Amino acid sequence: MNPSEVVREAGFPCFVRASCLKPFDRLDRGADSFGDVTVSGEAGLVGGFRRGRAIAGSVLCLGVLAGCGSGGDGGGGDDPSPTASEESSVAGKVIVLDPGHNGGNASHPDEINKQVDVGNGRKACDTSGTNTADGFGEHAFTWDLSNRLAKVLRDRGAEVTLTRENDTGVGPCITERAAFGKRVGADAALSIHGDGAAEFGHGFHVIAPLPVEGNREIVDDSLRLGRDIRDAYRSGTGIPYSTYIGENGLDQRDDLGGLNLATVPKVFIECGNMQNPGDAEKMSSTSFRQRMADSLAKGLERYFGQPSTGPT
Repeated sequence: MNPSEVVREAGFPCFVRASCLKPFDRLDRGADSFGDVTVSGEAGLVGGFRRGRAIAGSVLCLGVLAGCGSGGDGGGGDDPSPTASEESSVAGKVIVLDPGHNGGNASHPDEINKQVDVGNGRKACDTSGTNTADGFGEHAFTWDLSNRLAKVLRDRGAEVTLTRENDTGVGPCITERAAFGKRVGADAALSIHGDGAAEFGHGFHVIAPLPVEGNREIVDDSLRLGRDIRDAYRSGTGIPYSTYIGENGLDQRDDLGGLNLATVPKVFIECGNMQNPGDAEKMSSTSFRQRMADSLAKGLERYFGQPSTGPT
């Protein structure tokens, strides 16, 4: 007899999800204990219920509900993702996701190479990005990952805007990407990239802004955002900190227009080195990109929900 049959046999109106009964899937094998009540296999449990349905049924139902929480969709005890009855810290937040580069950039060099003001100098409007040895482009990687992350965040109640509408266009320029946060009243922004370093280097790093004229008010919060993103991404994906740049997976720069011109807390993440075979294999995997998206979502939840406690 399985646990759900035991509940019905008890004659007690306990309505629980089948998944909530998993902790009791051993009740039909040998002697087991449930709280302070010890039962001996199926016969002992059912016999006990027949002798005292109301009390035993109450004990079982309360135990099941305690093991599963007080309702909602629930989940494994080790999964920190919010349930239906526990609102995510990103709910109601406005978040900008910036998928690096674009699929049409390489074929429009005149447009993307025009110089724009980045706050402390001038740089090209945009670039075409890098790719793996097998030809998987950074623009395609960032587009796919950004959309995966957007779905996770929207499912948890966030309002998400992407800085580009497709993966076949040109740009937008880094100045326009930086302006998105202010335009939509964002609470935070994340620019998603894949690095193109020498192939012997591997790992990921997060880039936070250094103070320049115009972004000083968001530097501290951006650094906290960067730490939370870093910690969650490292924990969730297992990808190590970069071996070739930054310190403990963090770098700070004042030469990126997307950070120099930002008016809301913002960081870049280089999710791995696309020139490195090991990193490239992970970044080319659809299932691993979903793992990346889930990890980044947890980093944003951490940022909005509690202060960072990771190493600096």
